[in-house]
Amino acid sequence: MTVLRFDNVSKQYAGGHQALVDVSFEVGAGEMLFVTGHSGAGKSTLLKLIHLSERPSRGAVIFGERNLLKVRGGRVALHRRDVGAVHQDHRLLHDRSIAENVALPLILRGTRRAEIGKRVRSALERIGLADREKALPAQLSAGEQQRVGIARAIVSEPRLLVADEPTGNLDPTLAAEIMQLFAELPARGTSVLVVSHDLALLKQMRKRVLVLDHGRLVDDISPQDLAE
Repeated sequence: MTVLRFDNVSKQYAGGHQALVDVSFEVGAGEMLFVTGHSGAGKSTLLKLIHLSERPSRGAVIFGERNLLKVRGGRVALHRRDVGAVHQDHRLLHDRSIAENVALPLILRGTRRAEIGKRVRSALERIGLADREKALPAQLSAGEQQRVGIARAIVSEPRLLVADEPTGNLDPTLAAEIMQLFAELPARGTSVLVVSHDLALLKQMRKRVLVLDHGRLVDDISPQDLAE
């Protein structure tokens, strides 16, 4: 089963800049993969198309059975419920507790209070911070703050999680811990797409890697080929 499919997708900005050119790939249900490439290769644009922050100039982005070109108005917010996002800078509310930060997506969608508490506790247990639910972000380490960002992204049980350089500010040990959390998600029904330029980390994880270069998908490396 395919969760996400890009069919000959191109994105051209004003002035003629081609951010993506005829990009095609699929992400399977329960799959974890990486996207890599130099600065300006098109990685951020790819994530924006998935999140409906941008629209393709040509081609189609299919999420499940949903053609994202046809998703408009209030349906955009409904789509985003199915896509969790983790950022390099955490984007936590510093005057709110850890539990309140994690609960935010559920509050915005009108989830019942009892259900919110249950889901937040479960998400915090999964990231190993159940005992810090009342702490403020400033009281946590950088690695712990990134874990909270992950908990917030998965609390709604999205079909796909996208992460943009989630370990860019972390040391190798913390980066490996964060990646292990991501690697556990597919078994729970969430596919994972991670943008990263850390080649050592990609080799360590031994997952499929898509390589972008000047907007083109130039390689699709299998875990077996990566190990070699």
